[in-house]
Amino acid sequence: MIECDVVILGGGASGLMCAIEAGGRGRRVLVIERSERVGKKILISGGGRCNFTNIHAAPANYLSSNPHFCKSALARYRPADFIALVERHGVGYHEKERGQLFCDDSAKQIVALLLDECRAAGVRIEVDCAATSIERDGDVFVLATSLGAVRATSLVVATGGLSIPKMGATGFGYDVARQFGHKVVPPTAALVPLTWSEASKARYADLSGIALPVEATCGAARFDGGMLFTHRGISGPSILQISSYWRPGDALRVNLLPGIDVAARLVERRRGRPNAELRTVLAEMLPSRLAQRLSETTFDGRPLRQFTEADLRAVASRLQSYDFEPSGTEGWRTAEVTLGGVDTRELSSTTMASKLVPGLYFIGEVVDVTGHLGGFNFQWAWASGHAAGQAV
Repeated sequence: MIECDVVILGGGASGLMCAIEAGGRGRRVLVIERSERVGKKILISGGGRCNFTNIHAAPANYLSSNPHFCKSALARYRPADFIALVERHGVGYHEKERGQLFCDDSAKQIVALLLDECRAAGVRIEVDCAATSIERDGDVFVLATSLGAVRATSLVVATGGLSIPKMGATGFGYDVARQFGHKVVPPTAALVPLTWSEASKARYADLSGIALPVEATCGAARFDGGMLFTHRGISGPSILQISSYWRPGDALRVNLLPGIDVAARLVERRRGRPNAELRTVLAEMLPSRLAQRLSETTFDGRPLRQFTEADLRAVASRLQSYDFEPSGTEGWRTAEVTLGGVDTRELSSTTMASKLVPGLYFIGEVVDVTGHLGGFNFQWAWASGHAAGQAV
């Protein structure tokens, strides 16, 4: 029988941060990780350099059924706090773009500093260890694990969501939530590439590899950044961002030429080069294969002199509000995060504690709080882990 004050299910970013804070307060902390090592998603993030936070992180960068829920934790543990931790451990870092901070060297440095902090706080970490059942015995949680029975007064669920199942993702955290009476907002794949319908695949699949800067819009959501054509659909930062808002049947409009007065340029070309074909002029602004395809399928290849100015303005309008018709997403296999999770209406925004069961906490991706692309989800992991670690 293992006796401890706090048992944390999950050795990812939020779980380790919670362990550091709780251990630093003198709590006896045990972290149980199902995989053979902790921090596996940290290690693969940012191309192996870990986009560990974003200096612009704010509540507006998060999706939740209760958009106010994340405010308290984010306000009490800011990007500057984690940056200070990174600097204290001598980890070099740089801003790539838009406030995204990456390690100069390797994501292994982030895992190493978290483990160093855990050791300093007296945290016990067990890997290759699964909890097979959890029961409540009075004020104590009793877990059956591959280590044997574990008893703790506080249980923190930091098991993550369903994204990237090859990394060991499961719905166990949601099962625990439901076991103790919590509602779960249905999880869906987020920050994920969108896939073509059969008709769209026939039109676009052979454009795979073409990338260009765009502005993608779905409802009120709008993101600019790169878009990449793939064999299966479209990807790239702007599409990953919009995927958190898009649902099958929703209109997805893409400005293929943001920041350009396309109408003026086409009219000017018509005056100066009336015999030039539209596809030739479009290739001055778009990748040539894409310009060719759009000329074949959406416009026609007539010389510019055969277009009126009104025609050219209509072409420009279409290019800057181009409708794509995805049929779905690539799903959990490539999703970076999970949208949905444990319903925040039943959690304390200050401590991440359950309002239904004393001593039960939920943190990180398992909670219905999902960040934008670019380090925001790591900042939620640090902030929610810190909030719970200060309370358990």
